[in-house]
Amino acid sequence: MEIWINPACSKCRSALTLLDAEGADYTVRRYLEEVPSTDEIRAVLDRLGLEPWDITRTGEAIAKELDLKSWPRDEESRDRWIAALSEHPKLIQRPIITADDGTAVVARTEEAVRDALSR
Repeated sequence: MEIWINPACSKCRSALTLLDAEGADYTVRRYLEEVPSTDEIRAVLDRLGLEPWDITRTGEAIAKELDLKSWPRDEESRDRWIAALSEHPKLIQRPIITADDGTAVVARTEEAVRDALSR
């Protein structure tokens, strides 16, 4: 499994602590440094079963600068949202765990981390 993290994020640190406590085998991706491509974001969205606006941190300064809240949330706008996430990875909700069974979870809670571990 792989976990996308920002080391400054308390939710990310909590997820890592739980993964370590459970002896999980995982790879860390510091996605602000190793920025996901648009194709990688599409693949993670498919695994999550979510749309790009579902994993966008709309409270970030860059989100306000881009006026993301006014962007349409429809199929025609999907690529625009994905491009914004790739260009501004700080907008990506974290942490995201890609599980061994091909699924993924936004692991902001202990329950979500345990869900990923059970897959």
